[in-house]
Amino acid sequence: MILDTNAVSAFFEDVPAVCMAVGGAEVLAVPSIVLGEFRFGLSGSRLRAELEAKLGRLERLANVLCVDAETACHYAAIRRELKDAGTPIPENDLWIAALVRQHGMPLLSNDTHFDHVKDLTRIGW
Repeated sequence: MILDTNAVSAFFEDVPAVCMAVGGAEVLAVPSIVLGEFRFGLSGSRLRAELEAKLGRLERLANVLCVDAETACHYAAIRRELKDAGTPIPENDLWIAALVRQHGMPLLSNDTHFDHVKDLTRIGW
């Protein structure tokens, strides 16, 4: 299972459904894009030290998925599909969707715009 940024936040907030999903995952992965988004959010947080420690543990436990040439091909295809359908999604989410499609794993996210991406399974809570 691949975690979106809102899933990481919910996991750190001990949202029961998210903790259950994460705990039941055979494989846990976090896109480097999600790490960047979360670290940006931390930069202004009063809970920065606590959340940085949690994020460090997550980084050690999960596979960190990085963008490569294959990801770029998935990105281009997804962006074209969504543009042609008139259903664009935020830029960072395009990259996350590309990693999801590339690795063939479900995405834990509450962002329903991922539902517009073909061959992507989103798990919400």
